[in-house]
Amino acid sequence: MSYYYSITLVAEAELAEARKMLGTDLARILGYYEEDGAKSISAIEQALADENAAAMVIPAHTLKGESRQFGANRLAELSEVIENAARRCLEEHKVPAEVASEVAMLRGCFAETLDLLRASTPQPHPSLLATPHMARATPFGPGARTFGRRNG
Repeated sequence: MSYYYSITLVAEAELAEARKMLGTDLARILGYYEEDGAKSISAIEQALADENAAAMVIPAHTLKGESRQFGANRLAELSEVIENAARRCLEEHKVPAEVASEVAMLRGCFAETLDLLRASTPQPHPSLLATPHMARATPFGPGARTFGRRNG
């Protein structure tokens, strides 16, 4: 059994914090995570196939950070190992073959993570879907936690 299976798939405390901060917006942000994560995984897989460590760094870094926002620890750890190995391969002028097993685990781990996150995501009340959301104050101070895509 792989070391990665000893890591919690999703940390409930961190997911609870995300639920608390985002409420029904969590479903929308989770949609962004699903879309961006799939793109990152495809880019990482292609970079491995092309033996291009440089092309692996940014998508692995992105997947790591977005996964940590939801407490998706196993996926974040896999992504971090891939990112760090890709950076090391760049410095040593090597191909990133050493992380082939981690890259092979990404899709399955991502699917399992998404299933768990979706199952624990509050769905917006149908009446909220028909009307625009009112603007809400968001605490953006030092150390404020933000989720999803940044809007200029």
